[in-house]
Amino acid sequence: MTDTALSESAVGVPDVWRLRARGCWAEAAALLAPFCDDDAGAALRRAELLVEGCFYHVDGWAEAEDALRTAEALASTDEERGAAASERGYLAYGATLFSVRDRADEARSAFGRSAALLSPASPGRPLLDFRRGLVAENIAANPAAARAAYRRAHAGAVAHGDTFLTSFTWRHLAGLAAAEGDLAEARHGFAESLRIRVALGHLVGTAPALLALADVEADAEAAQLRTEAARLYALLNGIPTWLAPALAL
Repeated sequence: MTDTALSESAVGVPDVWRLRARGCWAEAAALLAPFCDDDAGAALRRAELLVEGCFYHVDGWAEAEDALRTAEALASTDEERGAAASERGYLAYGATLFSVRDRADEARSAFGRSAALLSPASPGRPLLDFRRGLVAENIAANPAAARAAYRRAHAGAVAHGDTFLTSFTWRHLAGLAAAEGDLAEARHGFAESLRIRVALGHLVGTAPALLALADVEADAEAAQLRTEAARLYALLNGIPTWLAPALAL
């Protein structure tokens, strides 16, 4: 997910990023709750946080769904409706990815609706491109389409100054390179993703980035990366929950 700007009335709410970066999505969402009755931007931001939490906890789907319905109801511009549709597609994609329920058709439909609403110059367009790449890679098993979508997302994220999103585009482009045996390109992309997450203080995303880089590094370096990933994983009380098998825990 991307670190989108808060709506004007919620800009002054402290600690949202700090909590999010440490895996405290519910607490971050609670800070926005007072603004969500009549502020579409705050409602969407809260939904984004709860949807993102689902991808790390593999839980909380009903609460995220409720928050998203509120954001959809408050959306009044094409930009807001497009962003809400993108979030709808991402939630449906996550439910499919983690075998909660097959909502692949809903994900594709929502992303198509989002594309129709968001202008090509919209700051939300790179995130949408990235998410469509995820569907292409992980549901449609179409790496060529995924790579094209990730490259569009990466270029757009750079153009809009969305550094956080580039940590994801770097990582997924690197994953495709690794699958094709291009380890030099994979190392570069995984290292860039890790560098950005460390620089931004995104602790909850750092352990997965360390493990991704470890998979394409030499044994000695890989062992150090895995040790650091295990340390962070323990520090964050086992988040992301799906990381345990990779750490042999």
